[in-house]
Amino acid sequence: MSLIKEIDFGTPIRVAEKQVTLTIDGETVSVPAGTSVMAAAMSLGTKIPKLCATDSLEPFGSCRLCLVEIEGRRGTPASCTTPAEDGMVVRTQTQHLAKLRKGVMELYISDHPLDCLTCSANGDCELQDMAGAVGLREVRYGYDGENHRHDTKDTSNPYFTYDPAKCIVCNRCVRACEEVQGTFALTIIGRGFDSRVSPGGTDFLGSECVSCGACVQACPTATLTENSIIEHGQPEHSKVTTCAYCGVGCSFKAEMQGDRVIRMVPYKDGKANEGHSCVKGRFAWGYATHKDRITKPMIRAKISDPWREVSWDEAINHTASEFRRIQGHYGRESVGAITSSRCTNEEVFLVQKLVRAAFRNNNVDTCARVCHSPTGYGLKTTLGTSAGTQDFKSVAKSDVILVIGANPTDGHPVFASRMKKRLREGARLVVADPRRIDLVKSPHIKADYHLQLMPGTNVALINAIAHVVVTEGLIREDYVRERCDLDDFEVWARFIADERNSPEASEQFTGVPAADVRAAARLFATGGNGAIYYGLGVTEHSQGSTMVMGMANLAMATGNIGREGVGVNPLRGQNNVQGACDMGSFPHEFSGYRHVADDATRQIFEMMWGQPLDTEPGLRIPNMLDEAVGGTFKGLYVQGEDIAQSDPNTQHVTAGLAAMECVVVQDLFLNETAKYAHVFLPGASFLEKDGTFTNAERRINRVRQVMAPMAGKAEWQVTAELSRALGYPMSYGHPSEIMDEIALLTPTFAGVSYDKLDRLGSVQWPCNDKAPTGTVLMHVDRFVLGKGKFMITEFVPTQERTGPRFPLILTTGRILSQYNVGAQTRRTANSTWHAEDVLEIHPFDAENRGIKSGDLVALASRSGDISLKAEVSERMQPGVVYTTFHHADTGANVITTDYSDWATNCPEYKVTAVEVRRTNYYSQWQEQNREESVLLRLIAGQMPEAAE
Repeated sequence: MSLIKEIDFGTPIRVAEKQVTLTIDGETVSVPAGTSVMAAAMSLGTKIPKLCATDSLEPFGSCRLCLVEIEGRRGTPASCTTPAEDGMVVRTQTQHLAKLRKGVMELYISDHPLDCLTCSANGDCELQDMAGAVGLREVRYGYDGENHRHDTKDTSNPYFTYDPAKCIVCNRCVRACEEVQGTFALTIIGRGFDSRVSPGGTDFLGSECVSCGACVQACPTATLTENSIIEHGQPEHSKVTTCAYCGVGCSFKAEMQGDRVIRMVPYKDGKANEGHSCVKGRFAWGYATHKDRITKPMIRAKISDPWREVSWDEAINHTASEFRRIQGHYGRESVGAITSSRCTNEEVFLVQKLVRAAFRNNNVDTCARVCHSPTGYGLKTTLGTSAGTQDFKSVAKSDVILVIGANPTDGHPVFASRMKKRLREGARLVVADPRRIDLVKSPHIKADYHLQLMPGTNVALINAIAHVVVTEGLIREDYVRERCDLDDFEVWARFIADERNSPEASEQFTGVPAADVRAAARLFATGGNGAIYYGLGVTEHSQGSTMVMGMANLAMATGNIGREGVGVNPLRGQNNVQGACDMGSFPHEFSGYRHVADDATRQIFEMMWGQPLDTEPGLRIPNMLDEAVGGTFKGLYVQGEDIAQSDPNTQHVTAGLAAMECVVVQDLFLNETAKYAHVFLPGASFLEKDGTFTNAERRINRVRQVMAPMAGKAEWQVTAELSRALGYPMSYGHPSEIMDEIALLTPTFAGVSYDKLDRLGSVQWPCNDKAPTGTVLMHVDRFVLGKGKFMITEFVPTQERTGPRFPLILTTGRILSQYNVGAQTRRTANSTWHAEDVLEIHPFDAENRGIKSGDLVALASRSGDISLKAEVSERMQPGVVYTTFHHADTGANVITTDYSDWATNCPEYKVTAVEVRRTNYYSQWQEQNREESVLLRLIAGQMPEAAE
């Protein structure tokens, strides 16, 4: 094995229909018009020396090392900034050029530390390489003049070091921060000899830097270097794998020394990220070898007992025995499983197969239940398929972007960088969010409209936007007539045109000025290619499914589905939440979203699996917990999820878990759910996995094992062995064989194989005979459903209401540095930026309560109460507070309600009535609330005292 080295063309290879042909050093080459001479030369394999140029950035032309001679032109132009032209004759190597390049290199080296043997970049330094390429043997200017060789290092960032002594002021880091990341955190300060890179006049940690690593990757010297390289030295081999954080699905080169990961480098050929990354994927992988990892199976008779380490055989046989005992006593429906959106497609597929073929019921669900299940329901109902319509690249063709209930810069930062680039190029932006997220206004970006709605009123807003489109004659009638069911459309159009859906009527619910809604609607309908991107702020509501259908209605009515730059695009939160749904993790569906009651589909699975299968849908997660409390559901296999922290109404979740007789947790760490477990089966990190993830754009990416499983077994092996112990044999030699079975059983995966993925890099489903290399854009000529189906989307206010006791609305979300329940990121240096959850509160609400930033406050709802620090913030609107859910010690879901989406039971995390008080009032207030709560429950007959 060796390091994977990607070709750097120096400047981007342009995309153009016209080709130009030129001659370089006697060889003829044709390239797309607009391509630089440097890139044209590299396409021939001719390397022109360079320092300021790299093909992830636009040409800059500052280093003067890439000079060439062109027949008929005076001087020696820079090859990076000179476009190739028809008939051009170029020479890259002459005595004159050699002399010029050597002179340039002498100037660089005269002000550079000559510590190559002890430098962290030794063996991976472009300055060192170029000195060799130009044949530099001496520096005529000496080394004793004024220089920067003793400048102070900046070690404030936990992941990389900035050494200005080694900076050649090539601007690559500054340009990467601007062009690739779009943060504009770096600049060049000073002039002439005093020029240097600066993170805004402060250190890196205190700056606007988001630690994406783009600057580190762009640096041609040791000026910006990963601390892991400084500590361990250069890696010696690498493998390409896929990040296990958010739903963007970035490809990385895991660069190794033996079985130790030295760094994760974003892969330029990764279709989702194209060489970019964020702080989590680039740097926060240390959790995989953290000391808290549990690597031995453990069992205990009662959750109050201490854990006892056992062998794998004992753990698996004990688990199988317990599940058999429970089913024998309580019935076949008394056990089930929850699959993980962090696990591979293959691992998830086996767990749902275990439930259906070995447990012999359909009691399987997934964490998508609590995040994007409304996406599946809403998009399948209107368009015919339960997934987004585009690829991420599509945003480059968008003219108007509508972001609803999503915070891409924090939750999906690599995609956000693509979006910000398009916005800087002139696309228009509408943000609908209760909070002023970064996209509303950040460097070189400003939303045309921020529709700062009240939480829980999404449907009223989308109906108001559609009302303007319908009543002002902005419908794309030709599109609707050709592509959609006209009867459904006419019913919908009459409904949406009703005055109750007007911006003026909706304003009382949303709080958004009617004039802003009308202007935003006109912009979306008339501004060109209109794309909708949304997140959990859409789905995690009691009307989540209604809202997804409302967005699909709007997209169809304006003709914005079926080509580049448009579409309805869910930003999935976890790395494989799309795949977990695809694989049949819901209790009513087999893989490929086919209902368990469909006889033809079920017979295919029965024939393949050799087992009769249940025809009735199984229990959803909330139903499992309800029945556990009721005494009929007694056994649960939890694969890689922490429902005690991530699911709503924590007290109800833990009550359900505590009522079960056998809870099995398979995970990396002893999480909150494991407190209620009787068996703990060690899991594997993504670095120990072989398989596939499916990202938010339906892209199936390979996950490749770069280190052996620390627990000795892969997760798919554990599931297969448990199935065998239960009496249903599963025989697989490699995850590729599981994918082969998935392909046989799942029409949208019919053409997928590891060989194809290795050959093509990735594919987007559907991948089958009709689309052998996958499908980039969905619904191009027709909807999967046939005709697009407009749905009535009546706004129904949430049952969760504010009042005198709970006058504020709490909404929740993510932050850049942390991920979900924090089990991974909290075990990395990412906690440097977000060490604890905080409560953002508007200055008006804070002043009324005597709260200042940093105060410890009590946050209470009808479900419970927690304490955390306050942050007074203009991001919020009066009446709304916000917190994240990354830290177990905060336990934000203690206070969220158990209201849920009408169609899917997705919890309404985004709307909870709360009150906030400084903690010096906390004890008295808590006792008052407790007494009131007891009285109300007595009145409602919910306590034993009422019966007495």
